[in-house]
Formats: sequence, C-alpha cells, structure tokens
Amino acid sequence: MITAVDHVQLAAPPGSEESLRAFYTGVLGMAETPKPPALAARGGCWFQAGTVRRHLGIEPGFRPARKAHPGLRVTGIEAYAARLEARGASVTWDDELPGHRRFYCADPVGNRLEFLEPGERPPHMTPGAPDALPR
Repeated sequence: MITAVDHVQLAAPPGSEESLRAFYTGVLGMAETPKPPALAARGGCWFQAGTVRRHLGIEPGFRPARKAHPGLRVTGIEAYAARLEARGASVTWDDELPGHRRFYCADPVGNRLEFLEPGERPPHMTPGAPDALPR
C-alpha cells in the first residue's frame, strides 16, 4: 500500500548545481540535504522543506519539464509569491483550479513548478478590482 510521496526528482543539465542551490535555498527557502557518497558522485543536489523533498538529478541531453511538474502546497500564498518575485523569480498566477489559489514559476533550468493553497481568492485579488495584484 502506498502511504506517502517520499520525494520528487526533476532533471537538470550538467554543471547547473550552483544555480539550483541558489534557487532552491535562496529563493524557495528549502535546505540542501547531503546525498549519500555513492549518489553524490553522479552530480545533482537534494533539498528539503519540512516533509517535502526535492531531488535534482543530472541528465545529459537535458530538456526541462515544461508541462509535467510537482505541485507544492504552501501557506500564505500571496506572501510566498511576493518572496519569489522579490528574489527574481517570475510568477504566473492561474485561476482555473476551483477551491485553490495557485501560481507557477520555473526553476533556473526551466522546470515548471506549481504552488497552491486551498481556498478561494480573496476579494482584493479579483481581476479588475482597484487594488488587484498584477497577474
């Protein structure tokens, strides 16, 4: 019986570890976790935030995942999106999932990431509202 997701692995091109570290730790706020020595020799890096674990594996001939993506549940989604934007990430809001607020961004190698929080959009975020946040 499956009980939980242990981790999600995404691919990355050779030599991208430093930009991945800067993004996943500095922008997303995850902590880097050590890889076992036998796996560290392959390159890549691992990150964790709470129980969420992300592995980035090096893949020759890499192509970014632009459709397939991990969905990460967050709290305080507006503040989290503002954090990402303040650190240089491009955020694209999406209103098509009922009962959730969500946005997408890409990591430094072009992999798509989804961030979502259950709940309806607050009235101040309604498109066309005088103080609506840009989408």
